[in-house]
Amino acid sequence: MAKYRCTVCNYLYDEDEEGKKFKELPDDWRCPVCNSPKSVFVLLTEEIEEYEKGGTTVSDILVKQMVELGLKHVFGIPGTSILGVVDAIKKNDKLEFIQVRHEQTAAFMASAYGKLTGNFAVCLSVAGPGSTNLATGLYDAKLDNSPVVALTGMVQRQLIGPGSFQEIDQYSFFEPFTVFNKILMSKEQTTTLSTLAIKHAIVEHGVSHIGIPNDVQKQYYSSKIVPFRGNFPSRATKPAEFMINRAGRVIDHSSRPVIIAGLGALDQGEILLKFANKINAPITTTFKGKGVVDEDEPLYVGSHGGIGSTASTILVDKADLIIVVGSSFSDMTQIPEKKTIQIDFNPMMIARRFPVEVGLVGNSSEILPALNDVVQKRERGEYLMEIKSLKDEWVQLLNEEFDDIKSPLRAPYIINVLNNMIAKDAIITLDVGEHCWWFGRNFWMKNSQKILMSGSLATMGFGLPAALASQIVFPDRQVICITGDGGFSMVMADFLTAVKYSLPIKVFIFNNQQLGMIMQEQKMEGYPNWQTELQNMDYATFARECGGVGISVKNPDELPDAVSKALSSDKPVIVDIDTDPMRFV
Repeated sequence: MAKYRCTVCNYLYDEDEEGKKFKELPDDWRCPVCNSPKSVFVLLTEEIEEYEKGGTTVSDILVKQMVELGLKHVFGIPGTSILGVVDAIKKNDKLEFIQVRHEQTAAFMASAYGKLTGNFAVCLSVAGPGSTNLATGLYDAKLDNSPVVALTGMVQRQLIGPGSFQEIDQYSFFEPFTVFNKILMSKEQTTTLSTLAIKHAIVEHGVSHIGIPNDVQKQYYSSKIVPFRGNFPSRATKPAEFMINRAGRVIDHSSRPVIIAGLGALDQGEILLKFANKINAPITTTFKGKGVVDEDEPLYVGSHGGIGSTASTILVDKADLIIVVGSSFSDMTQIPEKKTIQIDFNPMMIARRFPVEVGLVGNSSEILPALNDVVQKRERGEYLMEIKSLKDEWVQLLNEEFDDIKSPLRAPYIINVLNNMIAKDAIITLDVGEHCWWFGRNFWMKNSQKILMSGSLATMGFGLPAALASQIVFPDRQVICITGDGGFSMVMADFLTAVKYSLPIKVFIFNNQQLGMIMQEQKMEGYPNWQTELQNMDYATFARECGGVGISVKNPDELPDAVSKALSSDKPVIVDIDTDPMRFV
């Protein structure tokens, strides 16, 4: 008895059952299901025996292995070249698949998921254009050190090379932005490659990719699943004791230390504040570090850099020592060259911009308590008075910017209303645009709040997908998306995803009918304003047409009620706020 399988649709052809005596398929044979030619059929021998034993495919084993190692969510769009994996996901009751409207959204969601949880999610796409559509979101994950696994379909193995339909060189395409990048060419690789992909993504804080040819996905295969236990190293590391002691001595001899907290310090607010109070040093943060401590804490002096406070700028400029915790030293943060103690888990980040006095490699959760134990308690009465005075002046300046009278609405007023009304444990996702400046400058975060942003890539379109992922991970928490009309319109179709999956996200659109940040940059560089105007639309009506709630705000006195109505809704909401684009002009 001979059995053949169509590698396109997985149709099984049994000669004896159909009463035909072909020793092999005729040259003009075509699949009765998908009409594919004889060339795509394979003769089955061991595959049938394995199927009869276990009834599983390569895709089933791949998915089971990933679930064993922590996979809970998959974001993507089904398609021809990935259907074997999609079917395996459907059959696995431990997974939730979220169908999106664009693969870029899937990659953004996976990136946001990694930033929020430290765990990985999968973004999934077909070959060719589906794979290329993932690129922006995966580059965001790469640059912000977010663990993500991308699974992409590919054409059948025998069609790779000559230029088949939707075929691109997927290995070469993914290579520049991945820490692990392989093509699963044989069933025996299944558990090994899926385990390594996840291990690299989590340990190296980056993007892993597995391309899976269509025929391999559907091969019958059974294999032992590799257990989670014993497979991952501990990442709780800290430097040798003599390095900690050396840093302690440098701190003890400083008179004007300043702590700069970045993304790597998040979730360490309690020990960071304890450390700051012991040495009586002010805390400033990078934009990505906002919220590491409650921002009404006396020692917190605002953010540093392009969106920073005057208090932070003055104190950092006059500091005789800066203690930098988990910062990438981007040009936007503007950390100056000074005597520096730097803490980072990535050795390549130490002394990235200039030599440092002491570089401590490891986890801030391990290093900060050890450092706190060795430094001396310091009293700096005059320094503390200066810190308070500078912060008071900064707060007063911000209060003077709250203009609750003028229409279109001023961005500082919008931020102030949101600051006063959203939940103390809200998750806030930010898009990229002028509204980011105002948020970084004017919003005072609570330590229990979290922000998600496209930090290093700074790509527009991140805010909405990040909100979707956040609401999936934390269904009982308030999720706020602050975006502009430019960024939102890039991904607005996926507001339908929020409606489809009943994700009650609250989207606040700063609608200034401009690419506002670009307009300001043109003026700052002496160029005339050109091609930044945006065709306006009624986003509130769009929200209602999608099945959500839409609210329009034209006047300042309408905003508090609009925010209250949005926050009390159990549906996805868009608040379309008529915003002044000319604030700096």
